[in-house]
Amino acid sequence: MKKTFLSFVMLTTVSSFVLSGCANRKVTRIDPAEQIDISGSWNNTDSRLTAEAMTKQIIAEKWLSNHTAAKGKKPVVIVGIITNKSHEHIESETFMKDLERAFINTQLVGLVQSGKKREALRAEKADMQTNASVSTMKKFGLENGADYILQGSINSIVDAYKKQKTVTYQINLELTNIETNEIVWIGDKKIAKYVKN
Repeated sequence: MKKTFLSFVMLTTVSSFVLSGCANRKVTRIDPAEQIDISGSWNNTDSRLTAEAMTKQIIAEKWLSNHTAAKGKKPVVIVGIITNKSHEHIESETFMKDLERAFINTQLVGLVQSGKKREALRAEKADMQTNASVSTMKKFGLENGADYILQGSINSIVDAYKKQKTVTYQINLELTNIETNEIVWIGDKKIAKYVKN
């Protein structure tokens, strides 16, 4: 009887703490473009602003006018792997998507799918060969080939002492001509944050 009563008292106490903890939590919807930095870690604002700034750098360089003059059309770019070499977990795919969006928004370069999404498109085309009508079937061998591939890394340097730290992110990108293997552009962007607890 005593064990049952003690178990009941403990369960009631734990439930009270859990419920009171939940009662204090408040969630507010915000605009995703609003710049809020809670932890000092890499966030969606860093990703978006870096992608926009680096795309402006890329588009402003001579490789673009050189390509257009030589080929008579805008270049086609594929965003390759951006490796996270920083001290924290960063989902580099979201940064890659921000880069792709920024490229498309310029309307100065063509963009083609990369990686698993390209494989999925090819699998869909293969499926169409047997399951779609001849008039709607998409043919193999008509993809736009990329002229250039963009690759790079996200790096970080942390300097901490007691309750203070600075975090510097450096994003390095390279644009390479796929046919000649020539690097036509190299750029970087730094973001520095001071965090005090």
